[in-house]
Amino acid sequence: MTEQRTRASLADADTILSVRNLRTYFYTRDGVVPAVDDVSFDIRRGEIVGLVGESGSGKSVTARSIMRLVPVPGRIVSGEMIFQGRDLVGVSEGEMRQLRGAHIGMVLQEPMASLNPVLTIGDQVGELFAYHPDRAPDGSRDDAVAEILQRVRIPDAVRRMTEFPLSFSGGMRQRVCIAIATACRPELVIADEPTTALDVTIQAQVLDLLLALRAELGVSVLFITHDLGVVAEICDSVAVMYAGKIVEYNDVESIFARPQHPYTKALLASLPRLGERLAHLPSIEGQPPDLGDLPPGCSFSPRCPAAIDRCREQAPDATAIPGASGSGHVRCFVAADMLAAGAATANAAPSGSTP
Repeated sequence: MTEQRTRASLADADTILSVRNLRTYFYTRDGVVPAVDDVSFDIRRGEIVGLVGESGSGKSVTARSIMRLVPVPGRIVSGEMIFQGRDLVGVSEGEMRQLRGAHIGMVLQEPMASLNPVLTIGDQVGELFAYHPDRAPDGSRDDAVAEILQRVRIPDAVRRMTEFPLSFSGGMRQRVCIAIATACRPELVIADEPTTALDVTIQAQVLDLLLALRAELGVSVLFITHDLGVVAEICDSVAVMYAGKIVEYNDVESIFARPQHPYTKALLASLPRLGERLAHLPSIEGQPPDLGDLPPGCSFSPRCPAAIDRCREQAPDATAIPGASGSGHVRCFVAADMLAAGAATANAAPSGSTP
């Protein structure tokens, strides 16, 4: 964890996005699929929140729910997404169009899927100002676009803004996507696995760029990834997602030093470590469940080595856990029992003694 944390200052900062009990379901011919089920988390001003989990856990659907871009047959069923005092669940499509790009930007995983191959880079970056003229900087559009491209460290920006995406490398295309997402200086950027398709060197450059933009623009970031190494590098808080639910949520130091949920512990145990020589890298047995056919009780119980009978019969509610921000929670009966036992032991200790 090379980035110095600013969690103490973030704890007192304004919350820019508060998601509470969000549910987004897909209504298919085979039944209802609860892709996002009772999800809650906060993003504070200038904070980077990591959303991690295996493929199919609901991370991208959470992002699309915030942007109100859930594809049919999915829809937001209930919950709140309070962004700067407005509930995004209830605002009109016209209001959302004004928020997208200007106040909430998004960076997708594959840049060629979000860039138009027949439009120049300059046209695609400058298009934001046509939709949001109140966010356009002073001066000519070309000068503004060149400045934005320079901000994301694209060399020779004046010339390259006249080129097309196919003449850019994968890393440069992703920089263009970040430029588009931050052109109007939004308060929140959602980055949906923006480094997955990049090699390690380019990935590090993109992460450094996001940190620099956070420092320069004060932007908050929801960073979606399956790479816990990236989370340790740049995130302030972490939400661990499994089968449509956030099973653990806390500041990054607490997640890595004192994980509570067996799934979080298993993810961390599967990370390779420098200096360790293992015959076999630990892995999580089994496969993530089919969201359309979830097991009874806790969805992780069929794969959990710590599961008890109660886990297979009841779905656990969120239990508050200690952390630097004081707002962490975990969904696990075993973890909740251990936390309760630890609290009872601490309370029973004689005054002045060390428990």
